[in-house]
Amino acid sequence: MDHTRWLDDHEQETWRAFLTANRLLFERVERQLQNEARMPHAYYEILVRLSEAPDRTLRMSRLADTSLSSRSRLSHAVARLEKAGWVERTACETDRRGAWARLTDAGLAALEAAAPGHVETVRSVLFDALTPAQVTALNEISAALVDHLVDAPVWPAENDRDCPEAG
Repeated sequence: MDHTRWLDDHEQETWRAFLTANRLLFERVERQLQNEARMPHAYYEILVRLSEAPDRTLRMSRLADTSLSSRSRLSHAVARLEKAGWVERTACETDRRGAWARLTDAGLAALEAAAPGHVETVRSVLFDALTPAQVTALNEISAALVDHLVDAPVWPAENDRDCPEAG
């Protein structure tokens, strides 16, 4: 017996429009950040998450979880950001397996330099194309999808409580 819940024509059209819009939006955002700030969007997101964290510091495991990234992929990205002088890693005093990532002053400066172009790109490729009602609908739809797909909030990235002394 066939249990596949095939998409109807409207669902198929919606899925393809969603997929195409996502790819086009993220390609434009990625290109702008690479061309103007010389960083991939994944690195920009790490810098943003750290900039919004208390003391600009997050546990590496929390940063990976909220970035929806594997720990190994995040570790590689943070190593590149360390090499650039934008992030520094320190050991967790109470958990030898844990480590902290902290946004440096140079990293904050790089983020502040990249942010205006990034925000303008996001505004021009996404928000300028939508009415206020569509922005509200997009927010509601996106929140519903996130709630459906993840167990814990990804914004903001709060620090773990089991290793409280960042530093």
